[in-house]
Amino acid sequence: MINRYIRAIAGTFVIISVLMGMFVNPNWLWFTLFVGANLFQSAFTQWCLMEKFLVKLGIKDEGDCCSVK
Repeated sequence: MINRYIRAIAGTFVIISVLMGMFVNPNWLWFTLFVGANLFQSAFTQWCLMEKFLVKLGIKDEGDCCSVK
């Protein structure tokens, strides 16, 4: 479940920042680069800052809902 949230948030950030870069100020494209770089590094390091934020907000990981305690 948390991976869906991360993908949705990252996609939303990319769309919004590209639109802002086109219509407001080209410097918004740096934010697009930042999101892409974080997605790229998380593929190799298995660490994602957005995941930490979502866990703090109470979003459960895929395995958490069915785990036996």
